[in-house]
Amino acid sequence: MITNNRETEHHLKKANGKGTTHIERLLPNECLKEQATMYAKVTLDVGASIGFHTHTNDSESYYIMQGTAMYTDNDAQYILHAGACTYTAKGNSHGIENIGDEPLIFIALILNH
Repeated sequence: MITNNRETEHHLKKANGKGTTHIERLLPNECLKEQATMYAKVTLDVGASIGFHTHTNDSESYYIMQGTAMYTDNDAQYILHAGACTYTAKGNSHGIENIGDEPLIFIALILNH
């Protein structure tokens, strides 16, 4: 299967964050089945963020492709650049903000448990 015809969703203040989050789902839900909720390319505009939130029934990983992020992992904060990879396990919390001067682009994978 080749998935070239993808639409981009636009979310304002995702998870009580700031600005606009653009989500391009790389695989449709029928491919993910029960194993995952999302496999997507996510773009945060300059100054935008996905607010701090908890993963109660799933886990999530981000792979940073472009830009500079302030990443909150439970109680700790980290500055991330291209090539960084994060993992938020079930029951843990995270958030991410674009603190750079270009769009922040990353791959997000949400796995079900």
